[in-house]
Formats: sequence, C-alpha cells, structure tokens
Amino acid sequence: MRKMLAAVSRVLSGVSQKPASRVLVASRNFANDATFEIKKCDLHRLEEGPPVTTVLTREDGLKYYRTMQTVRRMELKADQLYKQKIIRGFCHLCDGQEACCVGLEAGINPTDHLITAYRAHGFTFTRGLSVREILAELTGRRGGCAKGKGGSMHMYAKNFYGGNGIVGAQGQIFEAYNMAALWKLPCIFICENNRYGMGTSVERAAASTDYYKRGDFIPGLRVDGMDILCVREATRFAAAYCRSGKGPILMELQTYRYHGHSMSDPGVSYRTREEIQEVRSKSDPIMLLKDRMVNSNLASVEELKEIDVEVRKEIEDAAQFATADPEPPLEELGYHIYCSDPPFEVRGANQWIKFKSIS
Repeated sequence: MRKMLAAVSRVLSGVSQKPASRVLVASRNFANDATFEIKKCDLHRLEEGPPVTTVLTREDGLKYYRTMQTVRRMELKADQLYKQKIIRGFCHLCDGQEACCVGLEAGINPTDHLITAYRAHGFTFTRGLSVREILAELTGRRGGCAKGKGGSMHMYAKNFYGGNGIVGAQGQIFEAYNMAALWKLPCIFICENNRYGMGTSVERAAASTDYYKRGDFIPGLRVDGMDILCVREATRFAAAYCRSGKGPILMELQTYRYHGHSMSDPGVSYRTREEIQEVRSKSDPIMLLKDRMVNSNLASVEELKEIDVEVRKEIEDAAQFATADPEPPLEELGYHIYCSDPPFEVRGANQWIKFKSIS
C-alpha cells in the first residue's frame, strides 16, 4: 500500500510541476520600470552631457532585447549562409555591436534620416525592414530590399540611406564637419569605434584615439557603445542638442565586433581569441541588458528564453525564403536606376549589349 501511495504521489508530483511552473511565470508580478545608473560620457566642448541615470520600462526592455537578439541571430545566419556559399561577395557582420543600432534608433524619430557606411545590416533592420528582405538581399533574390541587386553594402529603406562600399565615401568627413558647423546643421556625426580598422588596432593607426574630439570646433561625446541604455540616452541628448538649433555634434560609440572585418577575415590574426572571449563574457550588450532586466524584476529568464525561441524561428523562416526565392532575371539588371523617369537604355559590358531601365 505504501509503495502504491508513493508511486501515485510521484505521478501526481510529475503531472503538477510543469503546469505550476507555467502559471507561476504567467502570473508573476513584474515591475513596470526600473532606474539604472549608466556610465558617464566623456565630453568635448560641452558643459554638461547625458544623464548618468535612466529609467527602463518593461515594455521597452523586452523590445530592445528582442531586437538585439534578432540582429545577432540574423548575422549568425548570414555567417552560415556565407560559409555555405549561398551568400557571395563582400559581407560585413555587426554581431557584438547591436547596442549601437538599437540604442540609436531608440533615441531618434522614424522621420529622422540615417546614413551609414558598410556593416549596415543591423541599422537596416532597426529602420524597419524585415529579416526576410535583408537575408534575401544578401542571397541576391528578388524579394530582397534592393531586389537582389545591392547585396550587403547597398540596403535602403524609408529615411535610411544604408551601406556604402567605398571607405570614406559616406562623407568627406572634415569638410562635412566644417560645412555642418558653418551652417549649424542639425546633424549627429557618429563614429562606431570597434577598436580595429580592418586588421589594424586604433592604437597603431592613430596618434590620438579621442575620436569624439576630431570635430575640433564641434562638441563631442564618448559613449559606452556596449550598453544600449548609454547609447539611447546619449542619442537623445545629441538629438535634443541639434534640434535646439545649436548645430552639429559628434558621438563616438566605443564598441566591439566579434567577427572579423569581413567574412574573408578570420579576425584572429591581429587579436587573440582570449580578447574576443573576454569582451563576450564581460561586456556583451545582450547579456548586459538581460542581467539588468532579470535582476530588476522587469522580466524572467523563462520569458527571455521564449523570445529567443521565437527569434530563432523567425530567422530560420527568413533564411528558407532567402534561399528559395528566385533570383532577378538578367533583363532587370538596369531597372530602378531612377525612381520616376521614363524608360531608357543602359549600355552593358560592351556597346552591343543594351539593357532597358524602368523606374
């Protein structure tokens, strides 16, 4: 009899444990918001800078977490597709730098204009394009955001002029600084300092690594680019500064990329694996946000794991679309050069090859 009771007890215990756990998670009383201390920004030609404390709501925290995880997983999927030779050509990944694109978007308005250089996949997503459109562009398919003709470095969305394959061609920087200051333009110049220019460390490349002072007469901020809350508050500060009519401002976001410069760069010939692992273990932007939210009762570990599962599924579905969608036909090579012009002919590789361009 005792054995039977013990067996029944074990069965009932096993049956009740999982539902109880789900109910506990579902009915848990989370905090609506929490206040956090953030790192003070270094300032140049500014009497005061962004706040050193900020409030994070549960809603915003979950949104930031999902967005950063989506960017991270999207980049890792791009890495996999590249190694399978489904993505070809240049491909610059931004995993490790997610706090920059997500924090920046959190501090500006959708109507603001954003221009980037390469390593633009994260910004493309935060500006409103879907993972499907981004991965399909990387694989050169018709469903891509540039109809499969732009690739990694040429992605565009509303108010987003993203990707530029020529280093420096996103602006002759010192001339642009000068003109923006002369005309008091409401422009935020951003340096994503991931510590390496291709394979050269900033210490080996620059006599002064205070990039936030490079604008000289333009005020500057040096920001912890691995902390999404620091980036958000600095961006809000910079945007308010510009909108008030004071002219341009420069932000240096100190961040780190986990991959090499591009997919052709293994990323460990000029830095050690231990260096990369140390950054991952101490400064990872997703980990920092997750720890803050869990420790402040803004979210549970289980809830964030559910988001991880949903994100992985979204990425897998997008990857399937990006590999199954057809490539654009050759006759469309000259399409979309202009947005609203009548059709005209474009010369091909020689004078006898002609393509029609349709807006």
